[in-house]
Amino acid sequence: MKDDIRAPALFFAPFVSSAMRVEPQWIDYNGHLNMAYYHVLFDRAVDEVFSLVGLNQNYLETRHASCFTAECHVLYKRELTEGDQVRVTAQLIAFDDKRLHYYLEMRHAHEGWLAATSENLSLHVDMTSRKVTPFPPDILANLALMKASHSMMPLPATIGRIIGMPKRTAITVAGMTGERETETRH
Repeated sequence: MKDDIRAPALFFAPFVSSAMRVEPQWIDYNGHLNMAYYHVLFDRAVDEVFSLVGLNQNYLETRHASCFTAECHVLYKRELTEGDQVRVTAQLIAFDDKRLHYYLEMRHAHEGWLAATSENLSLHVDMTSRKVTPFPPDILANLALMKASHSMMPLPATIGRIIGMPKRTAITVAGMTGERETETRH
């Protein structure tokens, strides 16, 4: 039996998740949301947005395929504490026949401040072979509709950001001692 997955009539730009609450057991010894649970909240929002294009549990069960996260870059911007409610927005940056590149922002649901961002690359995987495989045409069509809607939004400034520390030209660290080398000028 072939599924008849139809695209929604309208994709919001950006997609906005349902409200989610920071649970007490997610708070670490620093008194704030442990970093692992930012990922849980982002993942729950991704489930919502992927479902819009037809990538959900029913898709897994009937077509034996799913999406796996291949890469994730999270920026933690502000602490969340027990009971805070958040919403996550999603923007589809790019896609091809096997991959999705998307950007997420987690904001406090009532006050609107930015708590974290996440840039992700997901792969479409055949669950029988556990290998990357092309999306079916109906899913590609849904992704094209979402991308068209999201293309009207500006690209986030942090897309493609590389983790690193700024290089200093006059001072370098010598060995593992933490001593600084200084340049002698004549």
